[in-house]
Amino acid sequence: MLTSTNPYSARHRAQLIASDVSVMRGATSVLNHVNLVVTPASRIAIVGENGRGKSTLLHVLAGTLVPETGSVQRIGTLGVAEQEMTASDDRTVGQAVAEAIAEPLAALAALDAATLALSDGMTGADERYVAALEQAELLHAWDAERRVQIALEALDAETNPARFLGDLSVGQRYRVRLACLLGADDDFLLLDEPTNHLDRSGLEFLSAQLRSRSGGVVVVTHDRALLSEVAETIVDLDPTPDDRPRIYGNGYANYIKGRLAERERWEQEYEHQQAEHTRLQDSLNAAQNRLVSGWRPEKGTNKHGRATRAGGLVQSVHRRQEQLEAHALSVPEPPQHFRFPELPTRTGAVLLSVDHVSVAERLTNPVSLSLSHRGGLVVTGANGAGKSTLLAVIAGELQPDTGSIRIPQSTRLGFLRQESALPLNLRASELYAAHVAALVASGTLQPAETVGLSQLGILRPRDSSKRVGEMSTGQQRRLDLALVLATKPHVLLLDEPTNHLSIALVNELTDALGATQAAVVLSTHDRQLLRDVDDWPQLRLAAATGSEATV
Repeated sequence: MLTSTNPYSARHRAQLIASDVSVMRGATSVLNHVNLVVTPASRIAIVGENGRGKSTLLHVLAGTLVPETGSVQRIGTLGVAEQEMTASDDRTVGQAVAEAIAEPLAALAALDAATLALSDGMTGADERYVAALEQAELLHAWDAERRVQIALEALDAETNPARFLGDLSVGQRYRVRLACLLGADDDFLLLDEPTNHLDRSGLEFLSAQLRSRSGGVVVVTHDRALLSEVAETIVDLDPTPDDRPRIYGNGYANYIKGRLAERERWEQEYEHQQAEHTRLQDSLNAAQNRLVSGWRPEKGTNKHGRATRAGGLVQSVHRRQEQLEAHALSVPEPPQHFRFPELPTRTGAVLLSVDHVSVAERLTNPVSLSLSHRGGLVVTGANGAGKSTLLAVIAGELQPDTGSIRIPQSTRLGFLRQESALPLNLRASELYAAHVAALVASGTLQPAETVGLSQLGILRPRDSSKRVGEMSTGQQRRLDLALVLATKPHVLLLDEPTNHLSIALVNELTDALGATQAAVVLSTHDRQLLRDVDDWPQLRLAAATGSEATV
């Protein structure tokens, strides 16, 4: 059920309350008894792996999806940005801006009319003017157009009001919409992965706007930097022992601490329950063995004694069966721990050497670099500067127009591309097994060096049995990472490695990159990951022709 009142701005009276909300998708529970209160002061983030119901919860809060059970009450206005955008939009940028700030513009028009009525001495003009002035002040109406213009410029969005949205790229359309929402100043702002299509300056502007705005914020995001900078309350939709969401207060750091404590308790309860179940099963097996063949009465024992002893054994078996049946396994298996494989390299050996490499129109400034044992390098730069091109050249997938790449013959290289290109018809386990078999057959790996998919702790058995086309984007990204690590690379090339991965896995991957012996070349826009590796050397690529980049 959805309860909605007052489609106009309510400011301090605004509220958004979800009560005992549950949503089913077929026979699968997507949201299970969610309770959430959003106030004008709220800064709430919704986190969880792909398919856990984050966007679904946002749709329920916005009123575009009615839950099977529970209710949602809304008082005030909502600004909503979904993750996907329609490609067909015949409005201009100016029309989109006007629609976004329609209420403040209407308030200014009403104030102008009331001012005119007051000057003409019309009856009741005093009350009309006071009401119109209060509404305009409530909405900060005089600054509405300026707020949107500032946001358009800060997000590097199209500012020409005559440009048609349909003529803009997806990223440009997204930035125009986000700027309109930030400038509109609704009572509540609901955002689904708002960091998509933003550069670093745009991300910093977004964080500042979400922190300082006067209305409530609910944001779905994997961006750890945004979580750290903005979120005060975090709704975690990832699996829990009772399949109910967890809500953590006091910011991102407390969420990480609370989530780890929750997982430790879960693992302990699971191990205790499994151990008790095993003990009861062993006890039953022993009793059954004694009943069947485990007792031999002493020679000369009378029939009555044998019958009495047999009855006691039967009762013992029944009692142990009842104990085992009463001990239900109620705690599900806890989440897996990611296990990064050992990637040994030779100390002091140069694993990768790049000398004056460039690619026409894609990597215009020649690049030189050298990496050895435990070497790490962060490649940064604006979109189009050639980061992915450089990694593709190093991986041998693209020939440079100038320069050369030198990698010792015995050096194994693993390349995690930004976009997945997996065959959709194969099962994940089959694809992984075939990949490992090919590495052994080619002599790249010895049989003793191989790593099984289950050993990585990156995909659950039920997920690895799926066909690739049936897997979520996040699961496919996990499989991509598993295939790269299966090579046991001495050099790791990672292009936006945190895309589509859960927060827990990203944190585990970050820790592993800091400890591995392999050389790592990392290209990322992930602000938190950049902070985590701020002690690594950095190679910044410029989009325009300039000086040579050297590390």
